[in-house]
Amino acid sequence: MNIVPSKKMSLFAPAIFGDLKNYAKQQQEKGMSMIDLSLGSPDLPPHDKIREHLSHRASLAESYGYTLTGTQRFYEAVSRYYKRRSNVDLEPASEIIQTMGSQEGLVHLPMAFCDPGDIVLSTNPAYVAYDAGIHLAGATPYYMPQTADNNYLPDLDAVPEEIAHKAKLLILNLPGNPVPAMPSLDYFAKVIDFAKKYNVIVLHDAAYSEFYFTGDGPISFLATPGAKEVGMEINSLSKSFSLAGTRIAYIAGNAEMIAILKQLKSNLDFGIFEPIQDAAVMALDNAEEITASLRTTFSERHKTLMSGLSNIGWEVAPSDGGMFVWAKYPYDMDCTDFAFKLIEQVGIVTVPGTAFGTAGQGYLRLALVQPKEALQEAVDRLKNISL
Repeated sequence: MNIVPSKKMSLFAPAIFGDLKNYAKQQQEKGMSMIDLSLGSPDLPPHDKIREHLSHRASLAESYGYTLTGTQRFYEAVSRYYKRRSNVDLEPASEIIQTMGSQEGLVHLPMAFCDPGDIVLSTNPAYVAYDAGIHLAGATPYYMPQTADNNYLPDLDAVPEEIAHKAKLLILNLPGNPVPAMPSLDYFAKVIDFAKKYNVIVLHDAAYSEFYFTGDGPISFLATPGAKEVGMEINSLSKSFSLAGTRIAYIAGNAEMIAILKQLKSNLDFGIFEPIQDAAVMALDNAEEITASLRTTFSERHKTLMSGLSNIGWEVAPSDGGMFVWAKYPYDMDCTDFAFKLIEQVGIVTVPGTAFGTAGQGYLRLALVQPKEALQEAVDRLKNISL
């Protein structure tokens, strides 16, 4: 039988993460101890309250039917969370939609708003799901510069006028993956002015919003005056609440946009397991307690890795939050080759910058997913790399 993939499959190159894991496993079998800083999945378990509530709800016989959509309890919890954490008012019934993890929401969203040939503004480097969604919709990405000159914030001023007029969607991720640039309300105000001027829908990916190490609260795009007129914010419970495996997230914002997404979603799935939704309610309603502990741990890790890499001559993108460190290494070597060399020589697993776009050449992404002692050990090992 001659099995031929669709032409669209040529747009989806195999991810490098599996190759890195396999090579690390091979080296480990030879006796090399590994410190894995590659996958951005939390190493901390969910809070006891969340696990106990999930376990209880999963034990009930009536918990196993289709949910079809997010439950009213879940939407009300998201609304309460936004009001407490960011002083944002959200109407539970019309301004929030649940997705099966943020990656699912990110990949499907462009199909709801973009036609083939429409331009989507993104960044290079960027989280891989953005390009996947753009390609599925048949749209065309245009990459905004994200450099030190602009504090690593996507540079709207660098978008040509003719591109801005053709753009349909703008995707932001602050603090981001892989570049942990921090937003401000002033920057978001500039985004809103841009969106209104060019009639562009804004989607802010706030997956790491609770990973702030200065200030007294997360900075939400929706807290900026006028935000709900032009866009939405997507967030998941994967990072902030260590619930990556439960695959539960939401998109909040403009009611008309949310209605369009609900129409699309009603054709895609039958909803998330109700005990998971109830566990998410527990997490959101206890966010202050849960995320405070998370920030303490990750702030210490952040300082350890940032200062350690700087001390050995690496150029680290400055940040006050996020779950990653974006670092330029001081060697003239392709970043993919370098990433595999690190596994072989010193047992450090990272992700080469080009996994997130061509502008990542010369960089590595390192995730803060190990105890600070292991991160210091990683820095000490990196001193011994031999090229």
